[in-house]
Amino acid sequence: MKNNRPLWNEYFMKIAELVSTRSTCLRRKVGAIIVKDNQIIATGYNGAPKGVPHCEEVGCLREKLNVPAGERHEICRGVHAEQNAIIQAAVNGTSIKNAVMYSTCQPCSICAKMIINAEIKTVYISERYPDKLAEDMFMDAGVQMILYDTKTKELKRII
Repeated sequence: MKNNRPLWNEYFMKIAELVSTRSTCLRRKVGAIIVKDNQIIATGYNGAPKGVPHCEEVGCLREKLNVPAGERHEICRGVHAEQNAIIQAAVNGTSIKNAVMYSTCQPCSICAKMIINAEIKTVYISERYPDKLAEDMFMDAGVQMILYDTKTKELKRII
């Protein structure tokens, strides 16, 4: 009997994709999970902070101002998926040191700084994002970033 279980990378990336469906962002729906010893310890998706109206309700300021992807991250009411996953681990008192992150999108430079300081060592992504500073910081900090092709299931080390 053949075993059709997905390999770990596929399994975790599919879960990150499912998490992204909770996003309320009008421009890009992103999901992220943090994994340690093949156990999911935190999840996050991009959206407004708790108790704050979502972009679906008030519109997208970045869209109104015509801000291109990869620029002016501070002009957004949303908390990024990677940030929300790190925050969830902190709120629950769970260490993410030496953990692995799976994200449906390459982290921006703000998220990269948080990932580095959280001591996450590897980030798997399924989509690139135009933020060279994030890549440079990952390189300097020794954080691996690996592109996971969801169609072919191939891995390509970016950093």
